[in-house]
Amino acid sequence: MKLILLAVGLVMVFEGLVYALAPSFLERMLETLRKLPPDAVRQIGALIVVTGLVLIWGAFQIRP
Repeated sequence: MKLILLAVGLVMVFEGLVYALAPSFLERMLETLRKLPPDAVRQIGALIVVTGLVLIWGAFQIRP
């Protein structure tokens, strides 16, 4: 449970930073996503999920 709260908290911090530091960039990025076909957006989402899973796996492979 502690790890889940940590993960959700980190996601919220990073997403909040985008809104706080670069709101115009976020608007441009969303406009670009609206112009893409749904299949391309799904592929981007799947790539982000796989990348995240690889990073999580890598983090657990590091020995202290």
